[in-house]
Amino acid sequence: MNMKPKQPYGNTTNVTKILTSRPYWDMEHVLRNRLRTAPQFVDNIELEAELRGHNGCVNCLQWSDNGHILASASDDFHVMLWDPFRHKLLHDLMTPHEGNIFSVKFLPKRGNSMLVTGAGDSKTFVFDINRQNDNPIRQCSCHLQRVKRLATSPRNAHMFWSAAEDGLVLQHDLRQPHACHGQDANVLIDLRSYMSTVPEVKCIAINPQRPEQLAIGANDIYARLYDRRMISLGNPNRRTEVMGDTVSVTNLIDNIPKDGCVQYFCPGHLGSKYQAASQLGEIYQYKAVTYLTFSPDGTELLANMGTEHIYLYDITRSRNPLFLELPKLPGAAEGSKNGADCSGAEASVGTEKTKHKFSPDVEQLKKEGNASLEKEQFLQAINKYTQAIQKVNGKDCAILYLNRATALMKRNWYGDVYAAVRDCHTALRLDPHYVKAHFRLARALLKLDKLKEAQICLEELVRRFPSYAKNPGVLMLEKDIGLEMDKARHRSPCSRMQTESYEQKENYWRTMSIDYEQRYIGHCNTKTDIKEANYLGDSNYIVAGSDDGNFFIWDRHSGIIHSVFQADELIVNCVQPHPYICMLATSGIDHEVRLWSPQSPEKPAVRRTTVVDSIVHDNQTHMQIDPFDSIAPDQAICRTS
Repeated sequence: MNMKPKQPYGNTTNVTKILTSRPYWDMEHVLRNRLRTAPQFVDNIELEAELRGHNGCVNCLQWSDNGHILASASDDFHVMLWDPFRHKLLHDLMTPHEGNIFSVKFLPKRGNSMLVTGAGDSKTFVFDINRQNDNPIRQCSCHLQRVKRLATSPRNAHMFWSAAEDGLVLQHDLRQPHACHGQDANVLIDLRSYMSTVPEVKCIAINPQRPEQLAIGANDIYARLYDRRMISLGNPNRRTEVMGDTVSVTNLIDNIPKDGCVQYFCPGHLGSKYQAASQLGEIYQYKAVTYLTFSPDGTELLANMGTEHIYLYDITRSRNPLFLELPKLPGAAEGSKNGADCSGAEASVGTEKTKHKFSPDVEQLKKEGNASLEKEQFLQAINKYTQAIQKVNGKDCAILYLNRATALMKRNWYGDVYAAVRDCHTALRLDPHYVKAHFRLARALLKLDKLKEAQICLEELVRRFPSYAKNPGVLMLEKDIGLEMDKARHRSPCSRMQTESYEQKENYWRTMSIDYEQRYIGHCNTKTDIKEANYLGDSNYIVAGSDDGNFFIWDRHSGIIHSVFQADELIVNCVQPHPYICMLATSGIDHEVRLWSPQSPEKPAVRRTTVVDSIVHDNQTHMQIDPFDSIAPDQAICRTS
């Protein structure tokens, strides 16, 4: 009798059951080989356990290097170490902090025994949990404001970095003695040296593959990437006075980064070179990079931006913001070989209907996208067009990009019109004769208030395609551009003051910012400034918490929402995937830490949300409201921003 070979763990997807069925001595092999996250695991994620013990908001989570221990830290000043597979508390560390703990890290290559904490009391502590008492073995009070994040390098067991709201990044080396505010002060970055505003560093990360690369996020729209090899440690030897919201510093060290040692990253529609401060509105003051992290291979930087979306940057290549870059026409022929659904004034532009033949599955997705667009179900329409584009690998599908651009412009969430501009450019690269793409690009540029670019774009359309010079849609757009340009001439020039007030180098770095590769929309990030975003599932997914008490999982490549889970009564701040298996730890305003892992497909999905569209729509509406107006009194106590 022929029998199939028995699988070592059957077809179970419960990671914890697999791990606890084997001794710890064999766990490393299992973790690194058998249980690496795969799509079938992500599809079956559900709540596995709640870890109870804290008596305050849990502001930070951290896995040990080997994934055997989960550390959590809270407003109660405690750090708790958990066995995530047996759901047991291993150690309760009462720290000497006098402010909410915002960051906890394991020092690498130390046998999971060395911990670093940073808190709202402006202090950092180092602990050796193998000692008989829990007193810190090292402390630092050099920061002048709250310490928001710590960073370590997987290749260095002796160093860590701290980022604080005083605008400083400090480099700590445990091999060297430390005296706070002494001659050996360890200032690596001082944003106040070259910024006229009051900078606050909110987050920090070290590239796991290139530890000389350090990234920080501050209370503005830029992610900054530094090369530590080109920065010298310095001692400001300064006298500092903190009065209200201002910081007065005398005798600042001249540690402005050298040319070539820093690169800024920013969504193109927000960059200071292209967007006047007045156009961003009052909500601009609340924008901050609340969290950033490198991809496991070190080639990407993921940034979660307050009152905005999550952005992925490719740090290996330069992608400049794109507003107007028309392709050259390959021939003299006029008109477009593509058709696209248009309405209103645009319906009379490029009326030729030569359709491209797609495969049946792509044609069905396009049809469904068009139907959703007609019903003003813009999120669904955009998803359908995106899926169709992926199936054809972006080739010979200009109509799909243009239809998606139409849906983006009609939806008009933060960054949608700029995303539509990028789609119009892609459509024109695929088909330079695509008149409708040319026309819609001019309309989108007008909507972005890029009046000069919109005028040039429309003039070029008429020059390239003279038969459209008297087209009603073209004439109407020409009139609209003219009206807006007349209004612009009477505007006060004070909107330019913000970009001109920065130091010269800072302004230059901002204008040279690199644009994003992908963005992830759906969550809401306004009420706290510690909200995370991370890679999940061998980097095939992105995960982040939200102000609505959910955490979101997106497909990394398409940006489409994969799933949404209810994980907190109020706000989910922390989302930390296990380093080797499909397990996720989350925390927020609730006092519990929650563990998520694949469960049996037959088990009902209790925490998975099915009404995704309405949740996303509500979140985007809330993002355009003053965040302080939307905080309930009972939430204000636990606000960690």
